[in-house]
Amino acid sequence: MTLQTIIDKTVQVISQLPEDKASEISDFADFIMKKHEEQLLNEHIQKLVQQSKSFSFLDEEEEIYTLDDLKEKYHEQG
Repeated sequence: MTLQTIIDKTVQVISQLPEDKASEISDFADFIMKKHEEQLLNEHIQKLVQQSKSFSFLDEEEEIYTLDDLKEKYHEQG
């Protein structure tokens, strides 16, 4: 089903509903849109952070502890 088909079908259904029910659908559509925009924003922020060189100095920092320094080691069971 194409986007236009979905839109046409939804508009047809909404036009048959009472005003209060159509308003609920409009509110829900706004909610879904805001949620989608937040997801896109978060994805773009994550991408910017990954591409950022702000913490690249940590890559050059020498390791001062190794696994041998641990007193206790935990193993995942799975």
